[in-house]
Amino acid sequence: MNMENFEEALGALFLMTGIVVIVYIVARYSYLIKKAMIEKGLIIPENSKKMLYQDIGCIVLSLGIGLIVSTFFTTMDLSEDTTDLLVWGTILIFGSIGLLVAHWLRIRMK
Repeated sequence: MNMENFEEALGALFLMTGIVVIVYIVARYSYLIKKAMIEKGLIIPENSKKMLYQDIGCIVLSLGIGLIVSTFFTTMDLSEDTTDLLVWGTILIFGSIGLLVAHWLRIRMK
């Protein structure tokens, strides 16, 4: 096995592990909050799931737009490092725009 392949496999393993850990933490945190609300007799708002799906939709849509826009950088004659930086930067910028839009919609719908 080539050292470069080993590093790529190790990087993919760390990435997948990180994603699983983040999903677990978010799910566990949500569960504990709902459990505490039920124990205190608080009512969970019915529109919270609707807002959650709306937030996820805004973020995923903006990440998709970021991916589409970032493909233009791959067609340019730039160095590999510059292209990688522009691609990831574009995706992150559009992702953050999606977060801002989701927040704005949440405030507006209250």
